[in-house]
Parts: sequence; C-alpha cells; structure tokens
Amino acid sequence: MRPVETRADLREFLALTDRVYAGEPRFVPPLHAQVRTWHRQGVGLFLLRRNGQVVARTTLHTDAALDAKLGRATQLFGLTEFVAEAAEELFDGICAAGAAGGRQAAFGPVSLLPNQAGGVITGGFGERGFIDSAWNHPYYPAAYEAYGFARRFESDTWICPVPPEPVFAFDDARIEAERLRVHRGDRRRVKEQLPILREMLNASFAQLGYYTEISAEQLAAQTDGLAYLLDEALLLYLTKAERPVAFVLCLPDISRFIARIRGDLHLLHQLRLLATRSRYRREAVLIIKGTVPGEQGHGYMRLLSRELHEGLRRGGYDTLRSTYVERTNPGSAAQYVAMGGRPLHGYTFYGKDLG
Repeated sequence: MRPVETRADLREFLALTDRVYAGEPRFVPPLHAQVRTWHRQGVGLFLLRRNGQVVARTTLHTDAALDAKLGRATQLFGLTEFVAEAAEELFDGICAAGAAGGRQAAFGPVSLLPNQAGGVITGGFGERGFIDSAWNHPYYPAAYEAYGFARRFESDTWICPVPPEPVFAFDDARIEAERLRVHRGDRRRVKEQLPILREMLNASFAQLGYYTEISAEQLAAQTDGLAYLLDEALLLYLTKAERPVAFVLCLPDISRFIARIRGDLHLLHQLRLLATRSRYRREAVLIIKGTVPGEQGHGYMRLLSRELHEGLRRGGYDTLRSTYVERTNPGSAAQYVAMGGRPLHGYTFYGKDLG
C-alpha cells in the first residue's frame, strides 16, 4: 500500500470506483472536487496495487476530538473501496499503519468523520444509494467482519412517501404564546444562516457517541455550494423568543445526476445541473435535523416537520430519504414512521482493537 503522490496516482484513486462499481447505477461516488481538496489539505490517500493494477484505496487520518470522544487513540480510514480478493491485504495495511502510529484501534470508513460521511450498508442492497450516504456491494460487510472488525453505531437510512395530507399536528395557539417563529432558508443569506445552524447542530448532537463538534470551517466545506442546490422551503429553523431551538435541512436529491457523471462535477456539469435542476425536484434527502437540549420533548420538531412536509407537497416532491439514524435513537425515526416510511439500508461503521 503506497501513498498517493502524483496526479496520475490521484486519477487512479478516483477511477477505482468506476471499476469496482462498473455498470452499477446504485452507487453514488463522492465528488471528485472534495477528494482533491482533502488531498491538497494533507489527508493521506493510499492505493493498493496488485500486478500494477489498483485493487483498493483508502484514506488514513486521525482526529484528536474523536479520539477524546471515543476515549482512545484511533486510526481513522475512509473512502475505502476494494475488490473482494484485496480486502485482507487492505485491512492488513490499515491496521499496520495504526499500530505503527501508536493507535489503539481502527475505525471507519469515515470521510473524514462519522458526523460528515462514511459508513457501510449491511442490508437493502437492492435500493440505490443517495447523496451523503453509502452504497456498497454485499461482500463489503462480510469482508470487514471476516477480518475481525465489529459493528459500531448500527443505524438505518429511511425512505418515506410524502403524504398527500398533513400527518403532523401542532397547537397553533402555542406559536404566539411561546413566541415561536419558523424561519426559511434564503439563498442570499446562507452564509448568515449557517452559524445559527452550526450552534444548534453542535448542541443537539453533543451527546451522541460518534459526534464531534463541527467547526465553522468544517461546516463551510460541507455546505459549499448549498445555495446553488437549496430549495428554500426545505431549510427551516425555529426560534423561541428569538432564540434558535430546532432546525431541519433537506436538499433536492441529485444522486442520479452525480452517479451518471461518476462524481466529476466540473464546471460544464455544474451548468448542466443548473439548467436541469427542475428534474430533481421529485425526491429529497433529509440531511440533518435536531432540537437543542432543554427544548427536546416539547413538540417543536413536529411543528418544523409540519412545515417541511407542506413545503415538500407544494414543491411537488413525492419521496423523502433520510441519512442514517442510530437504532438506539427511535425518537429521531418517529417522524419517518408517522409518514409511513420504512428503513431503507442497514448501516454501520466498523471498529477493531489493535492490541
């Protein structure tokens, strides 16, 4: 296993998924521009070759905040793809790198953190993947587990029909009594709204075992181009006496477009997406939602859900997908159950002690 050093190496790193998932429309690759940015920022990208041909790839990186959260020095790995016969050699390389660096465990795949992207699907292989989520061949979880990796933070993604009638009730008398106000996204003010969302996001998810605080820089990188994609009716946040207390962010699902261009969203493809984006207003992806501590359990997410689903209906959407929800967090999945939704993909991360 060798580091990506040249432009040719980087092209091979990006191209591996074209072979691993050849003819497979259910896989949605990461955006090439994001991978190139990570490479420029010094994230270690590695290739495994056999007889001169690339058969696996991964990143190798660490994060002090996640080490503190997990309570141990952890070798992180991500963007991890491999042909079936290369799995053992790839995992040998990941674990050897961790041990050589004094790491106590290996954890992944994460890109670059579990609260950003990553994971492996363990079921629902017949269902396509989507943006900000994973799709992989069925041999992936089998390979991890045969090597001795254990599942961590088991979860599900969800798929829901958009109901033709409202399914969430909220007592509107509370809106004035509690000084509640629903705010919508604004393409012209996204940069002003992002710090409000970041504060709520970090507060809402702080208690989760995988979550580390997102910095302003990380959030800016993750939401780069958000204004370009944003449907303003699908970004909502709630204030109570002018204090932000809850939020939800959905995006139009452009997964099929990203899969078709194999992740290479260069300028020409950006222009094509802009010209045809109305085609991608039938399905949406719920990226993140949350309520700050101290305000949970008061029904505020029901109010935002009511407004969100009204926006989905008016916008002509018929399907909502959700990124992964931990199985230990049934309250977060209750919204999808109420909509008549169902789990879509089984989902997990993997961890292994390095001795």
